[in-house]
Amino acid sequence: MLEHTLPAKPLYAILASLLFIVCLLALSHGALQIPVSDLLKLIQSPFVTLQEDVSQLHRYVILDIRLPRLICGALVGMGLAAAGVATQGLFRNPLADPSLIGVSNGAAVGAVSIIVLSSQIQAFLPSFISVDLFQALALPIAAFIGGIIATILVVAIATKNGKSDTALLLLAGVAINSVAGAAIGLLSYMADDNQLRDLTFWSMGSLAKAQWTELAIAGPIIFISTMLLLSYRQMLNALLMGEAVAEHIGHDVKRCKRNMIILNTLIVATAVSVSGVIFFVGLVVPHLVRLCVGSNHKNLLPLAMLFGALILLTADIVARSIVAPAELPIGLLMSLIGGPFFILLLIQQRKTRLQLA
Repeated sequence: MLEHTLPAKPLYAILASLLFIVCLLALSHGALQIPVSDLLKLIQSPFVTLQEDVSQLHRYVILDIRLPRLICGALVGMGLAAAGVATQGLFRNPLADPSLIGVSNGAAVGAVSIIVLSSQIQAFLPSFISVDLFQALALPIAAFIGGIIATILVVAIATKNGKSDTALLLLAGVAINSVAGAAIGLLSYMADDNQLRDLTFWSMGSLAKAQWTELAIAGPIIFISTMLLLSYRQMLNALLMGEAVAEHIGHDVKRCKRNMIILNTLIVATAVSVSGVIFFVGLVVPHLVRLCVGSNHKNLLPLAMLFGALILLTADIVARSIVAPAELPIGLLMSLIGGPFFILLLIQQRKTRLQLA
């Protein structure tokens, strides 16, 4: 089960090289085309404020607009892909995904609550805390609370005697997504015009509003949580053989599962707080990487992280280009790709069950 179909080492080099190229494209491509020569000069000396051969406009666009967007996209893609791998490993279910089982929408409820109610909440805060500062601090916390509540509900509904049922998992996810969607709709009804415009674009997923202040808070949370997931690769491999086997070889299954659920929720909730809801990254990426390297999480998890960053940054470039000078929400684009992919997975699952029957 753990044998891979392709050698992993070349894939690391290929994905890393492609990611570097896509990063250069993400920084140079857009409504304002920036020569790669200017980009390379800024990379070599980003803190030089006066440079005759690089215009201040190019410097501003790269360092203050596109670079935070690039870092946000890479972190969100990496984190969502890692959370998808861990979720599928935890439930031993190839259809499990943070967005499908309600974690993303649960986190979205918490984040939307802060966006809509921040002006009312500010009345109870000290005068030196602005609305923007409050949102930057409270969004990840509220999103985490919403995500963890959704996770607990789904796990409680779908798990019996330590085993999760696939049908119940998906149905519970549908139910949680439905309730969360209703809550988001109610909050949107309460929002004013400015908040409603932000919510509409944010609910479809976008990297357009990535800023250094938000990344200073959300970036370390996503990065550290994702790195911590890497330490559970052996545990995820053991779970492939069943929880009883994992316990027999020395793993504390309950503690590890609890820790991984918390890390997953931290990653997804924080990603939602900075990029909105982006579906299917956690479903599509693990499957594509698994087709190449098999189910061994030693390579599956880090390769999925690289590919997640690559696919989301590529999707962002396409989203900025396909309807230029306007911008297509990246979450909408990922749903157009992930929806048909999910249908194919369901058909494959049905064929597998019919063959076993």
